[in-house]
Amino acid sequence: MSSTATAKKNNSSGPVLDWAAGHGPVTGALSATTGAFAVATTGAATAMPPGWALAVGAAGALGHTVVGLRVRNAGRTLATRAASWLVGAGWTTWAMTNGPLTWAALGSLATMGVGIGAAARSAALFEEAREEEAISVEQRAIAQELSVERRAIAAEWVERIQRICHITVRVLGVEMWETGAGYSLDLEPQGGVTYDRIAQHSVVLSADAKLPHGCTATASPGIHQGRTILDVTTVNVLEEKRDYPADYSTLSIHTGIPWGYRTNAEQIRVYLREQCALIVGPTGSGKTNMVHGILAGFARAEDMLTWVIDLNAGSAGLPWVLPALNGELVREDGKPVRPGVDWLAGTYDEALTMLDAAVRVAKQRKMGYQDLLSKSNTDLLPISPRIPQIMLVIDEGAEILASQDRQIRKLGEKILEVIRIARAMGVRTVLTALGATGSVLSNLMIRREAKVRVALTGGETEGMDLSKMFPGRRGLRVDQAPHKGAGFMGTPESPAALFKGWRILPNQIREVTAATSDRHPLLDDVSAKAAGPAYARRWDAERTAWMRDQVTTDDASDGSSDGPGTLRLSALSSAQPESAEEELARRFREEIDAQFGTAPDPNTADGGDESDRSAGLNLSALRGEQDSPAQQAALALLLAAGREGTGASAIARALADQYGTTRQTVVGWLKTWMRDGTAARVGEGTKARYVHRSHASDD
Repeated sequence: MSSTATAKKNNSSGPVLDWAAGHGPVTGALSATTGAFAVATTGAATAMPPGWALAVGAAGALGHTVVGLRVRNAGRTLATRAASWLVGAGWTTWAMTNGPLTWAALGSLATMGVGIGAAARSAALFEEAREEEAISVEQRAIAQELSVERRAIAAEWVERIQRICHITVRVLGVEMWETGAGYSLDLEPQGGVTYDRIAQHSVVLSADAKLPHGCTATASPGIHQGRTILDVTTVNVLEEKRDYPADYSTLSIHTGIPWGYRTNAEQIRVYLREQCALIVGPTGSGKTNMVHGILAGFARAEDMLTWVIDLNAGSAGLPWVLPALNGELVREDGKPVRPGVDWLAGTYDEALTMLDAAVRVAKQRKMGYQDLLSKSNTDLLPISPRIPQIMLVIDEGAEILASQDRQIRKLGEKILEVIRIARAMGVRTVLTALGATGSVLSNLMIRREAKVRVALTGGETEGMDLSKMFPGRRGLRVDQAPHKGAGFMGTPESPAALFKGWRILPNQIREVTAATSDRHPLLDDVSAKAAGPAYARRWDAERTAWMRDQVTTDDASDGSSDGPGTLRLSALSSAQPESAEEELARRFREEIDAQFGTAPDPNTADGGDESDRSAGLNLSALRGEQDSPAQQAALALLLAAGREGTGASAIARALADQYGTTRQTVVGWLKTWMRDGTAARVGEGTKARYVHRSHASDD
């Protein structure tokens, strides 16, 4: 038998009752009257007190009124339902007293039923009309908001999405961005389709809409799972170079730190109370500039302290430290300016010291703040200016974690320990890397904790696997962000999408440092005690001695003068007893003096006449702030090079194994010797070399 025949047979058997359906005007009135008659008959037969029926009716009227108010029924509906309960209760009370089986009782009951049914029908019609009017008002409001241009945009995208994605959508709103860079559509896909079905066609939709290069049509979640927001960019703001905002107002870890702007020119705020961050970008992509922008945001925060590790001579943090340590910046009240970062490590030993201190701080906070955690009823340490969060910014930190060098791996283990144990206690990390490769993203700890991710592409395709950097996010292509400083950013609050960082120049770094100097919090007592002398003496002269070798140029071909960034802190160190290393240097200097017939110390009583002093090599004159074994050895190499001379790179390589001397350090020495006449520069460009003055006169 066919299904049609079965349906006809079922329909011919009588009306189908839907017992799950609610009462209508007829069934409601019938139910009310039969119920009242049953109660009245039973009550009269059992001598039930008549007042009970009246009390039940009053309770029913009150209950329906409360429910009606909650669902916002009209006053007419509330009055109809309450009156029905009261009338029914009144008839039941009267019938129990005078008998329900009289013609008067039955007639009045029938009349009451008809009245209840009519009133219910009238109330239902009024509610339907009221609901339709509300929908009509909403639709009229939407129609009024959608101008002619917006209606055209809506119709265009409905047709485009239907044709390309094979999805029927309804446009509920079109919002033009205040920046004029595009617009957003509030879509309601039909048939239970979610936003990701549209997102996977982002590239094709952008091409079909003939959007300019760098502009996209990006789908993201709407107000609920059945809605989608489609952001359409019509002006490529990523082409523009925008400076870091001149607004240095106070920020907080809880309000978020601005890291850049989206294609709609709105700022992106990053929330790092519990999250770590990973920033990848090849050389020339603007990664260092973005790090400076991040440090500017951290400096503006009143409840954050920034510790920076950069084994590349500390270049990421020096612009934030040197102006303050050199005394170049002064506040309006005349007080000295504090460095823009709270601690800077540019050497392996200092980085290891910093990471050890961070681990101790995290562990000590867990023990020292148990009472505070209990009173606050939380397992996350309440961060405030009194207990600041520590942000570890580690330049090329991801490469440290992936390094096979035994010494560097020790740093990597410390970094992972900080990431693993310090989330609740307010110590988080920002790591950078040169590329989004498997070696960088293979660490489970990084993938799990670094939920804030940035990929600065700069048009570079090698080492930029965006599918690994942003898993599950489709439609991201490197060629969408070919501009320096542009790329993709994803946070727990917003999916990965195009963005660009601000340009921040050294003069603005100095402005931020001065403007935020009095805003930096002090490390809390519990943490300062755990960090110990390693933290308290972080700015001591001997700890920052490596900074004095930093110069503005690192090229022997341009070594005629010291740059303004050179820091000389050695004068701050007090005289110390001669160590074994210094004794070895002194003996080495004496042997050189004896072999080459150099001049005696001019400060001694029998120093000889002026002609004797000028004829030889006065190594003894280097006593004091320049008296170090490495510097003496470098001067000996310069002298031994003869008339051919030598360069900074050759001297640095010769001293690297024994003293760990860098080329930058040697360049600084050579500049000093050129100023005091100890050495002379011969040649130009890449052929430039340095010759000791005793040989330069022979040329």
